[in-house]
Amino acid sequence: MLRYVISRVKSSIVVLLVVSIITFFVLMIIPGDPAQLILGTEATPEMIEDLHKAMGLDKPLYQQYLSWLVDLAKLDMGKSYVYGESVTTLIAKALPVTMSIAVLAMIFATAFAFLFGMLSAIKKNSFIDYFSRSIMQLGTAIPSFWIGMVFIVYFGLRLKLFPVSGFVTMSESFLGFLKSIALPAIVLSFGEVGTLLRIVRSSMLDSLMQDYMDMAKIQGLRAGKIYLKYALRGALIAPITIIGMQFAKLAGGTVVVETIFALPGIGRLVLTAVEHRDIVLLQGLVMFITSTVIIITLMVDVLIMIINPRIKSVERGE
Repeated sequence: MLRYVISRVKSSIVVLLVVSIITFFVLMIIPGDPAQLILGTEATPEMIEDLHKAMGLDKPLYQQYLSWLVDLAKLDMGKSYVYGESVTTLIAKALPVTMSIAVLAMIFATAFAFLFGMLSAIKKNSFIDYFSRSIMQLGTAIPSFWIGMVFIVYFGLRLKLFPVSGFVTMSESFLGFLKSIALPAIVLSFGEVGTLLRIVRSSMLDSLMQDYMDMAKIQGLRAGKIYLKYALRGALIAPITIIGMQFAKLAGGTVVVETIFALPGIGRLVLTAVEHRDIVLLQGLVMFITSTVIIITLMVDVLIMIINPRIKSVERGE
C-alpha cells in the first residue's frame, strides 16, 4: 500500500503542476488590468506603472509564474487585492464555514441514502422502494437555490426555527453554530442524496444477488447479520467512492448556498475573486481546491483498499 500511496503522491504533484500552469497563464491573459482595478478609474499612468512594478506585473509572464510557484511551495499564496490580506489567511478564515456545512451535509445525505437505499433494495418494488426512487428524482432535478429559498421562507421567516443568514462560531455558541449551518447543510444534502441513494440501492441489489448471500441464507443466519455484515459490506465500494467525490466537491466551496445564506465560506471567496478579478485570490483558491480534491480522493482510495483486500492484491500485481 505504501508503494501505491507514493505513486499517487507523485502523480498528484504532476497534476498540481499542470493545474498551476493552466490557472496562472489563463487568468493572466484575461482582459483587464489588476492595477487599474485596484487604483480605480482616476489613477494616472504613472501610478499604474508604479503599482505594476510593486506587484511584479512588469516582468515577463514566465518569470511571474516561477516567482509565484516558488512562493506557493512556501505556502505563500500572495496578498488579495480586494481584502488586503494574505490569501492563506482568508482561506483559513473561510474554511471552517465551508467544512462545517460540507461535513454536516454529507452526514445527512449518507445516513438517509444508506437507510433508504438498503431498505429499497431489500424491499424491492414496495412502497418504500417507490418512495426512494421519488427522492432520487427530486434530489437530482430540483435546483439547490430553489430549495434554499423555500427553506428560508418556511423554516426561517415563517416558523423562525433557524437563522436565515450569517455564521456563528462554535466558540460563541454551540447551539447557535448548529442553527446557523443546519439549513444550508440540509439544502446541500438534498442535492447530493439523490445520486448517493441511487448508488447505494444499485450496489445493494447487486450484492443481494451474489452467491454468498444464498449460502448465508442456507446457513440460517439472522436477517440483520445477512444484510449488515455480508450484503452491506459487499456494497460499500461504490458508495464510498461517490461520498468521497461529493465531499471533495462540497469542501471546495458551495457558491450558491453560501450566497443564499450569506455565509463567509470558500464559495463566497471564489465569487468575490471572480467579480473583482482578484487574480491572486483566485489563483490561490484554485490551487487550494485542487489540492483538497486530490487529498480527499487519495484518502478514499486508501480506505477502499483497506475494505476490499482484492483491490490491494491487484495493485501489487498479484
